Amino acid sequence: MHWLDKLCREIGLEAYGALAIGDVEIINGRLLAREDFVPRSILVFLVPYYATETVNLSRYSAVKDYHIVLRQITDRLIEGIRAACPGAHAKGYGDHSPIAERSAALRAGLGILGDNGLILHEKYGSYVFIGDVITDLVPEALCARPPVEIRHCEHCGRCREACPTGILRGEGEDCLSAITQRKGSLSEGEVALMKKYNTVWGCDVCQSVCPHNAHPHITPIKFFKEDLIPHLTLEILENMDDGVFSARAFSWRGRKTVERNLALFDE
Repeated sequence: MHWLDKLCREIGLEAYGALAIGDVEIINGRLLAREDFVPRSILVFLVPYYATETVNLSRYSAVKDYHIVLRQITDRLIEGIRAACPGAHAKGYGDHSPIAERSAALRAGLGILGDNGLILHEKYGSYVFIGDVITDLVPEALCARPPVEIRHCEHCGRCREACPTGILRGEGEDCLSAITQRKGSLSEGEVALMKKYNTVWGCDVCQSVCPHNAHPHITPIKFFKEDLIPHLTLEILENMDDGVFSARAFSWRGRKTVERNLALFDE
């Protein structure tokens, strides 16, 4: 077994692949230029997060901020890379990456592209986060393969039909998830949508109706099974100190935004 396969198995990663840096799309060259090494290869991986159904939160936000575990995983990958290849340089990313992560994951053969814009893994569906580690190793050191053609879903149309705002049908300007995360005041129509779909943070409608998510597998990663909040209430929120709140996935727009959303359901 190659050392990279062993490392990923120890961490709990099942979907991963390596590409030459020339085979990925660079979207933030300035971020990449900050590093003190010349990037030659990239390891891209999927982190499955599905652990439970939720009542009024998007499934990803029932757990603590996923950026925490992405940092832990990339740190462990970098440690393993340096142990296997002394002198190697590497930097990990998740969300704020210099490369187009979704495209890289698709080109590495980790899934197919859904009509809702999400990557669909054969086992975990769309309930996955994407992370990557950029290194100065030659691609062969990571067993990199030539990029594959991006494959698409079957275009069944269910996600487009079910989309609450119609943005997937080209009819709206924002998805419901973006509406719930907007600061300030909301329109009557936006409030009505949140109430109709019973959400105070995020939206999973297009994922829930996708055939690839019909029987989601539970994530093997322990982080996503701990400290779950499937149903957020004002009482739960009020009992969170700032440190606990800031570690939740729904905290990034501030406490007032979440309080406003919860208060809508008491009107």
